Amino acid sequence: MSFLIKNAKIINRGKITSGDIYIQNGRIEQIGGVINRPADREINAEGKYAMPGIIDDQVHFRDPGLTHKADLYTEPRAAVAGGVTSFMEMPNTVPNALTQELLEDKYQMAAQKSLANFSFFMGAGNDNLEEVLKTNARDVCGIKIFMGSSTGNMLVDNPVTLDQLFSQVPMLIATHCEDEDTVRKNSAAYKKHYGENVPVEYHPQIRNAAGCFISSSMAIDLAKKHDTRLHILHISTRDELDLFRNDIPLSEKRITSELCVHHLYFNSDDYYTRGTQIKCNPAIKDESHRSALLPALLDDRLDIIATDHAPHTWAEKQNSYFKAPSGVPLVQHSLNVMLEIHQRGEISLEKIVEKMCHAPAECFKVDSRGYLEEGMFADIALFDLGEKWTVKKDNIHYKCNWSPFENHEFEGKVTHTFVSGHLAYENGVFNENKKGERLLFK
Repeated sequence: MSFLIKNAKIINRGKITSGDIYIQNGRIEQIGGVINRPADREINAEGKYAMPGIIDDQVHFRDPGLTHKADLYTEPRAAVAGGVTSFMEMPNTVPNALTQELLEDKYQMAAQKSLANFSFFMGAGNDNLEEVLKTNARDVCGIKIFMGSSTGNMLVDNPVTLDQLFSQVPMLIATHCEDEDTVRKNSAAYKKHYGENVPVEYHPQIRNAAGCFISSSMAIDLAKKHDTRLHILHISTRDELDLFRNDIPLSEKRITSELCVHHLYFNSDDYYTRGTQIKCNPAIKDESHRSALLPALLDDRLDIIATDHAPHTWAEKQNSYFKAPSGVPLVQHSLNVMLEIHQRGEISLEKIVEKMCHAPAECFKVDSRGYLEEGMFADIALFDLGEKWTVKKDNIHYKCNWSPFENHEFEGKVTHTFVSGHLAYENGVFNENKKGERLLFK
């Protein structure tokens, strides 16, 4: 179908302009000013903002092997409802995506199930370097290394293996950075004192700032030694911020960083009311860390806003500290979190679009996405900045059917989401006649 979006406030490349958008054959054919052309469908966007579809560079959709929590049908729908049109998913599914065959299996599943555009990280283990080096940089977003405790065979803690990966992998390496020795020692100390019933508010002391800094510093040292293209995920501490540069353009950076919405929104005081709902790795830390993150995002030491969407069932989350799994479902509400911060006057809409849309496209060199420009794929979210709504069970689209924002009122709502030119979501209704596409990289 062709679409003509009329009278939108278009957010792109640091500017907001009023105009129309014409979509045909999955791409933006014309944008800006008044467009008078016949279309199969015309949408009046007066009073609404149009932004590029969000590219979330870190999600866990649990498919295959953990599909009682989430899958490649449910979570992309939730993403699209929140204006996220493309995602990059992590390899710690079951089995772990440690071979090219297992990786390709995920792509085939997504092609059948996913309403959003998709890519999957190839997993690095301690013994699969040969498989990692077969990865095609044209149609795989990157290599993921867990330099901190994780699921299955995904922890890479062998210094020789790490050096081999950083020296030989020619494409982007994304890392989870927490020092395993620090976490183990702290866990043992708190377990000795409390047994299994460690209060969850000690999570940021067990997975502390020092552990994050040690691991991030190691990754950066390896990247500098070998000139590796490194992207460090979910920065959560003020201690790590000066590891990153803001004196050169993003396009010139060899080492980049990601900030997740929950580390920006919550602090350690929230454990007292939300408990294990917000237990995640790295941990949400105290206000001195949280309050330092937004300035670093605004001055471009931190490059990307993402979610680390990681759902678990409500029953799993009710376990005692060591048994309750880490991870928070977030992908449907990440834009709402950022719009709330905008409503407080702390970040501009232009900066939100830069960090959620433009920067992921630049960091990962995503082909023809991330901007509202002629020739680009029509990945577009329309939102009403003034519409208030409350998160309830009946509008949560995660398979786990809970959210840390349940009963919270947001101001600002996604009304329409286009995925590769397909109107996938409109005012609470999904159109699943066309699935998302595999992302390609330049």
